[in-house]
Amino acid sequence: MVAAKSGAGKDAYFRTARPLPTLVTALALGYFTWVVFWPQSIPYGSLGPLGPFTQYLVDHHHTLLHNGYWLAWLIHMGESLYAMVLCKSKGITNGQAQLLWFLQTFLFGIASLSILIAYRPKRQKQT
Repeated sequence: MVAAKSGAGKDAYFRTARPLPTLVTALALGYFTWVVFWPQSIPYGSLGPLGPFTQYLVDHHHTLLHNGYWLAWLIHMGESLYAMVLCKSKGITNGQAQLLWFLQTFLFGIASLSILIAYRPKRQKQT
């Protein structure tokens, strides 16, 4: 799960997010995109209990859905910027590692950010 350059130290730390939270986030944002931009193409009758609920939201609260969609991406952008702050504070200075944290956090949100928050770099002993 660690994807850092071989021989690189803590300055290049990067871990991919766990598959299940990543999949859930990707499916949820994908469905959200579909509902907001192409609601006429959704097979509401084939989605079980999610179908009538989604149709109700589309019919009665489309503005709320649209605003919520952009708010979700705005939150992901904020999480990505916070990931950059965390990278610097935790000594991750490698540009490629920082870019990977930014992109992964932008796409998958807290599923990625929680890994970076939990990361505790080893401190060097001072003599």
